[in-house]
Amino acid sequence: MPRILKINTGHSEEDVIGSAAAIISRGGVIAYPTETIYGLGADATNEQAIRKIFEIKGRNFSNPVSLIIGRREDVHPLVRAIPKTAQKLMDAFWPGPLTIVFEAAGCVSPLLTAKTGKIGIRLSGHDGARQIALAAGKPLTATSANLSGLPECATADEVIAQLGDRLDAVVDLGNTSGTAGSTIIDTTTEQPVILRAGVISREEILQKTGI
Repeated sequence: MPRILKINTGHSEEDVIGSAAAIISRGGVIAYPTETIYGLGADATNEQAIRKIFEIKGRNFSNPVSLIIGRREDVHPLVRAIPKTAQKLMDAFWPGPLTIVFEAAGCVSPLLTAKTGKIGIRLSGHDGARQIALAAGKPLTATSANLSGLPECATADEVIAQLGDRLDAVVDLGNTSGTAGSTIIDTTTEQPVILRAGVISREEILQKTGI
């Protein structure tokens, strides 16, 4: 069984966040809640930790892995530029369930981009997810916490049932919405392209940004 990090009489939310961040900083892998589903978190600047994510999920290296950051300004070291369309989307939907695809900076591992030169980044609407990234001082991997091909997990118990002791810890801050994952939109093209329909609809994007 993985270590369960949970708020209780002996552990505050600050304790839980600090413990999760310490595991990330040591190169470990945690499962943590977002506003949609549970994700697998590792230090996205640590190549060995990134490889663990693929091993845990049984994921093909041809599939990219998106990131969650702790605050908006953390996007800048990870990308070559922020297009005007991306800025509009960030202003309208961050924090929230929108993953924006940028041209990746040279420091971003090709394992995360699947050698496309592009990286998906999100400022999560879940306070716990953002706080872990902030406390770790690193962007977190944000791929779903499940075995490839199996259902995504909305609760800590579902994560444990699928991934068991493959993880260093599960951060149990309650159930997630269990809805569709984040909407993914590529802003590296002349006209932004929705790569995955998710919580935020095309109509809502158009209404709030005109994109």
